[in-house]
Amino acid sequence: MKLAITGLTACSGCQLTLLNCEDELPELLGHCELVYFPLAESGNVLDVQFDAAIVEGAVSTPKDLELLFKLRNASTHLVAYGTCALFGGVAAMNNRVSTRRELLRSVFGAGEKLPESFPPAPLANFVSVDATVTGCPPEKQEIMELVVALAAGTLPPARSYPVCTECRSHENLCLLLEKRELCLGPVVQGGCNARCPATGIVCEGCRGPVREANVAQELELLLERGFGRDEIERRMSRFKPEWDYGKRS
Repeated sequence: MKLAITGLTACSGCQLTLLNCEDELPELLGHCELVYFPLAESGNVLDVQFDAAIVEGAVSTPKDLELLFKLRNASTHLVAYGTCALFGGVAAMNNRVSTRRELLRSVFGAGEKLPESFPPAPLANFVSVDATVTGCPPEKQEIMELVVALAAGTLPPARSYPVCTECRSHENLCLLLEKRELCLGPVVQGGCNARCPATGIVCEGCRGPVREANVAQELELLLERGFGRDEIERRMSRFKPEWDYGKRS
């Protein structure tokens, strides 16, 4: 299997997580040929066809968009890899707060020539996406599941349960109901083994919404516990800027 791995507007943390799979890399390389991986090796050229392209990051520049189109055209399967690629992620969290020009001025200054850029957006806004691996960064196990599935000519199944399910299976203390903290576990996709709540840290939503998440009910529950709407929406928008909050009261 010929594989391409690269990133757009992102921190490269998702790709680094893949490189950190030291114990699993020999098995991974036994399933695929890394044809294009600029973060890991030099001399990469996009002039071949790939069985799959794994793409990290949001789309925020013309160069991002050009690379994404090339990868889509050259690949049988395109995988949105990580929360930024799926939902816009941290890169897009200020899209609704300020204009892109204002944000660029705050970084580069009023006297500087501003780079070409537009509000960061997920891959699916521009091309068709065949598979997704969420997380900030994704879990090692999910990376291996993805590569093995692609090598077998299929796609990995999407998880459809919330972080709360994993908390309950491990008999963790419920931070939302029992400690009355602002935890997003009920509406966030599981698969992380409830890594943060297991250590007493609330779920911040880095894996994005679980399928058919009842966001309006979560919002109502948090409002009943005394949290302000602005704080709730700010927290929920950290990794997925656009949520459907349902009926506003």
